[in-house]
Amino acid sequence: MTLSTAAHAEWIKIRSTRSLVWSLIVVLASTAGVTAQTCATLGTSLKEPGFDPLFSSYSGLNFGQLAASVFAALAVAGEYRSGAIHTSLVAVPRRGMFYSAKLGVVAGLALLVGLITSLASFLAGQAFIRHENGALALGLGDPGALRAVFGCAVYFALVAVFSAGLAALLRSVVGALCVLVPLYLLVPFIFSQTADGPAVADFLPDHAGRQILLQDPTGPGGAWGGTAILAAWSAAAALAGWLALRSRDA
Repeated sequence: MTLSTAAHAEWIKIRSTRSLVWSLIVVLASTAGVTAQTCATLGTSLKEPGFDPLFSSYSGLNFGQLAASVFAALAVAGEYRSGAIHTSLVAVPRRGMFYSAKLGVVAGLALLVGLITSLASFLAGQAFIRHENGALALGLGDPGALRAVFGCAVYFALVAVFSAGLAALLRSVVGALCVLVPLYLLVPFIFSQTADGPAVADFLPDHAGRQILLQDPTGPGGAWGGTAILAAWSAAAALAGWLALRSRDA
């Protein structure tokens, strides 16, 4: 068994599991759909100070991010729920190879779907902004636009690795989502209510990763510094998942 063979087996598992395919479709549909709807209803707020026409194209990111997290958690922890992990580890007894293949396929699919989603969201969002006020709309050739389009795809891939690592650590889709949903939606709100909270929130995985989607990033290290912080979170989660897989019985 080689790494490419193990990766091909993981690809077949994902392709043949309906819930995983649908979760990837939801990444695209929810992100682009909510973005289009939001930009179409922004109205006069497009002229308000501080409006970021670039980030407006990613108004639906929260929904797509959750869908990407569900996809990654299902791809990893779903095998524990069904008991298929025993068969998988018999077929690929080298756990490092098994884990690398699984994370590689999950990250690769998230990157590919993320790139399609990002481009569709950018074009849909800017099309509606152009309809409301053409002077604010951006094209792919404007500063920061291509960075955001490719950065959003990287963001989805890193979020998927982060979620997959947590799912491998907890061996539960529900358990992973019980950590991820509050981390994405509740913890940033709590920090925003304290004096030094916003500065701390810049180091949370989603806040840091979204710097690359802003026209004028303000977080530590700017656009790519934020991506590096998110990558560090993902690497830590992947390592924790690997240690759990290596040290526990299936």
